[in-house]
Amino acid sequence: MEYMLMLYQSKEDFAERDDPARAPAYWAGWKAYVEAMHASGTVKSGVGLQPPATGTTVRMSDGKRRVQDGPFADTKEQLGGYFVIDVPDLDTALAWAARSPSATTAGVEVRPVLTMKPAA
Repeated sequence: MEYMLMLYQSKEDFAERDDPARAPAYWAGWKAYVEAMHASGTVKSGVGLQPPATGTTVRMSDGKRRVQDGPFADTKEQLGGYFVIDVPDLDTALAWAARSPSATTAGVEVRPVLTMKPAA
């Protein structure tokens, strides 16, 4: 079964990515996690994302496009990246989520991937 692991990060986590003193440890943790996931053969796809301030949100209202720079939600944590994994069950997906560096500083949402069934 396929699950998406949505990796959330705090503002501090995003700042750590580019801090010369802290970035090596930050990236070492992610490197180990990503390599372990790929070695297990469970990864279908996944990427890290640029910081939330680089995002743009689009909404349609009354047929008109509304565009907002940066993250739409004002939260303590923002989406930092994701993996789609193919594992036997939710317990296995949760085990992979718990190993993520994001699990110790923010959170990892685990959600089954929706499988669209062809129309009859």
